[in-house]
Amino acid sequence: MTDVLDRSKIYIDGTWVDSDGTGRIDVIDPASEEIIAVVAEGTASDVDRATAAARAAFPAWSALTGAERSAYLGKVAALAADRAGELTQLVSRDMGMPLKLAAAVQIGMPLSNIAAYATLAGEYDFDDREIGNALVVREPVGVVGAITPWNYPLHQVVLKVFAALAAGCTVVLKPTEVAPLVTYALVDICDDAGLPAGVFNLVSGYGPVVGEAIAAHPDIDMVSFTGSTRAGKRVAAVAAETVKKVALELGGKSANIILDDADLAAAVTEGVSKCFLNSGQTCTALTRMLVPADRLAEAAELAAKVAQAYTVGHPSDPASKLGPLVNATQLARVRSYIDKGAEEGADLVLDGRDTGLATGYFVGPTVFGNVTEDMTIAREEIFGPVLSILGYRDEDDAVRIANDSEYGLSGGVWSGDRDRAERVARRMRTGQVYINGGAFNTEAPFGGYKQSGLGREAGVFGLEEFLEIKSILR
Repeated sequence: MTDVLDRSKIYIDGTWVDSDGTGRIDVIDPASEEIIAVVAEGTASDVDRATAAARAAFPAWSALTGAERSAYLGKVAALAADRAGELTQLVSRDMGMPLKLAAAVQIGMPLSNIAAYATLAGEYDFDDREIGNALVVREPVGVVGAITPWNYPLHQVVLKVFAALAAGCTVVLKPTEVAPLVTYALVDICDDAGLPAGVFNLVSGYGPVVGEAIAAHPDIDMVSFTGSTRAGKRVAAVAAETVKKVALELGGKSANIILDDADLAAAVTEGVSKCFLNSGQTCTALTRMLVPADRLAEAAELAAKVAQAYTVGHPSDPASKLGPLVNATQLARVRSYIDKGAEEGADLVLDGRDTGLATGYFVGPTVFGNVTEDMTIAREEIFGPVLSILGYRDEDDAVRIANDSEYGLSGGVWSGDRDRAERVARRMRTGQVYINGGAFNTEAPFGGYKQSGLGREAGVFGLEEFLEIKSILR
């Protein structure tokens, strides 16, 4: 039995304090299935206290110059960088990503974004335009409520909280209750860096209680949410009652179009990688691989061969490429989708249901071939290491299939002709498209079309989500 970490306080007005509620939420190590920590089951009255602190802190924080806010955020960035190893160990244990990957993805990306927002706060011109007799200025929206998910628990916090702080807003955060520990460590870092009291507040708890209270609160000016489309719709509906600004980053069922002139082996290899990152628990995962119909069998065989190299194992094992899914609920969900795909007639080329591991929420790499557009696994977000391969007739048919989704978050195109790939990318109704395996850019705008969300995160576009526009007529 492991020692259980007590993180049952919430952070309000610069101090770790008791919740008004007495409930506790267990935090489970997904590899061992052991309880590793407890956090507070927060209440609506906790949100009231946190919001009051953020509202009181807003005038002074928003009145600082961008350079002054930059100095505070720079201190946080420096401390976080110093503790990167500790943060990596924590997030790997908390949500299951293998250590080597977690260092680069779960910690490297958010630390890069903290530093980027520290720089941007000092460089952004908030008064950059005149139109006739009007000076157009950008001002912080006010108190921001942030609600974040478990799959990239630090990265999604940083994209919201540090963009909002750079803009001059103050924040009330509800982190995931499933994998919250790395976020608590970030709050400790902010405290050590001397971030002013009330600027950044944290209330742990469940979405239907704490999340609802944030979305509904009349003194919260904006809510930024990342999670499922179903939950995002609820957040938007609740927020509409107070006509607050809403930013949503929701689900995806992204298509990876491999054109007939592409290097099929290279495209399939990279496509498997972009499907299986974080054990498939990635909203941008390229889960639908579209290939010429006459190469379906070849693509499925290639994908299965590549996928077999994605070793399933404990996050601390250097050989592991796929760690566990985050909890038992997610394990049951993914296994049920694999069952459904087989029942509906797709070819189960590689079955990851039986990993041979007695403990932990593991699912192995799974590849379906001969998937049709109407199948459940081609339409619904699975959030596990499951790849669906579909055939298309020609380029127009491939684009049609890619766009035939309620989602529009990400996508990919592979072609031997880069200009052709870009033309196809422009036809895809989605917020980002990788061409020939392009690298993820942490400062490029990130967000979706259709039911994948509203607004953009990261870089200057992410900063501007937290700004209002005012015309001063002279």
